[in-house]
Amino acid sequence: VAPLGQEAEAAVKRLREDGRTLMVVRQGERDLGVIGLLDTPRAAARTTLEALRALGVSRMIMISGDHQKAAQAIASQVGLSEAWGDLMPEDKVEAIKRLRAEGKIAMVGDGVNDAPAMATATVGIAMGAAGSDVALETADVALMSDDLSQLPFAVGLSRRTRGIILQNLVVSLGVVAVLVPATIFGLGIGPAVAMHEGSTLLVVFNALRLLGYRDPISPVGSSDVAVATAAPDPNGTPS
Repeated sequence: VAPLGQEAEAAVKRLREDGRTLMVVRQGERDLGVIGLLDTPRAAARTTLEALRALGVSRMIMISGDHQKAAQAIASQVGLSEAWGDLMPEDKVEAIKRLRAEGKIAMVGDGVNDAPAMATATVGIAMGAAGSDVALETADVALMSDDLSQLPFAVGLSRRTRGIILQNLVVSLGVVAVLVPATIFGLGIGPAVAMHEGSTLLVVFNALRLLGYRDPISPVGSSDVAVATAAPDPNGTPS
């Protein structure tokens, strides 16, 4: 391929500095023009990231197959300080492995190229409506609607669920710890069964409290159920 002319090279440099993904149009050896593309951030991206920060998620990184400057441009629009670009699918896996060595990590994605990285993460989260079949099958959590604002709700609900599970374990094991010695020392079988079944009902009713869960940070409170997707990326979405 013949080298670009000076005017086309200047356009490439200017558009790349603006964070554009480039396509050069030529006819033979004649330069016709340079097209610069830039993903449009999702409308809910910035507010979603703010909600996640309010939940205590301190570090969020966008990983993308786009040019580094394009990734940085999108990241700055949605309020992210870290963006890793120029990543092939295998590079995303290595990036997740490095991050996982530092602690637990959630990966949010929707494309085929995201699936290996999602499988490597501690928790994989797929955008259900727009996600590929491979991404959905790989993910641990699927957001049924293509709505990023559901992500803080899912995080909050998972934390509440974990808390209730711990409460139920304490109640169940506590009742057993009381009943075993009490039965040995003369507690009748009738009262023992009543206490045991009563604790079972208590555990069930405690778990049912999850049906009324509402996210205290975000107005979202639906049941359509990490760092966050900034834009539809053909090479994958950010973590």
